[in-house]
Amino acid sequence: MRVDIWSDLVCPWCYVGWSRLRRALTGFTHQDELTVRWHSYELNPGLARGRSEPRPGAPGRRLRDLSAEEIARGEQRVADAARDEGLPYRADRHHGSTFDLHRLLHLATEAGRAAPTLDALHQAHFGAGRDIFDHAVAVDVATAAGLDPTDARRVLAGDAYTERVFTDQRAAHDLRITGVPYVLIDRSIVVSGARGSALFTRALDTAWARRPRTRARSHAEVETVPAAAAAGAGVGGGAAARPSRSRPHARQPVR
Repeated sequence: MRVDIWSDLVCPWCYVGWSRLRRALTGFTHQDELTVRWHSYELNPGLARGRSEPRPGAPGRRLRDLSAEEIARGEQRVADAARDEGLPYRADRHHGSTFDLHRLLHLATEAGRAAPTLDALHQAHFGAGRDIFDHAVAVDVATAAGLDPTDARRVLAGDAYTERVFTDQRAAHDLRITGVPYVLIDRSIVVSGARGSALFTRALDTAWARRPRTRARSHAEVETVPAAAAAGAGVGGGAAARPSRSRPHARQPVR
């Protein structure tokens, strides 16, 4: 069974959501028959590549319409959620384009090191406040996660995996994804937002139970689990995403 995840590497709710989803995956009875695939999504696709700024001075496109008080409240919500998960979390982070980091994660996927590389980038960004938009820092982090440093430098210096990032982004557009994290389980159930581990577990169990029927269908039915209101816009809270209109879908929630 396949689990597809669209996320942005510097989305704080993706950081929290991955921790919750991983707990559900670890406890899933059929975890040995799962394949997890990561897909690129940019919360701020218009940012210039190769540059970064301290986050307080560069809140990003999604935060520009919010007051300083609203930004602070949103930041506190996600900080509390991260710490509840036992995750380190710093507010003094850098801000920049994640396009090259997504290309690096595609390299890690080919090398079988996607999850360790993602974890290392998360820890460097959210836990240590390192400037992972600096290619030298990104290479250092990826090397510690098990990637070949020469390969990592080659990818960041060139345009390798650019088309794969674009392919993921086109798929996100087709699925009407408007916020991340967005988790698609066995092409039949969507969990949108950083939901709790218990809900991810129910979604996995439901998808597994209906697999024979799912295989018999020519098109996947997409069941949407909307994002929690507490996720909060402007901090990567994962607004409820809509399935592609080209596919039939059911909207019964997973309970």
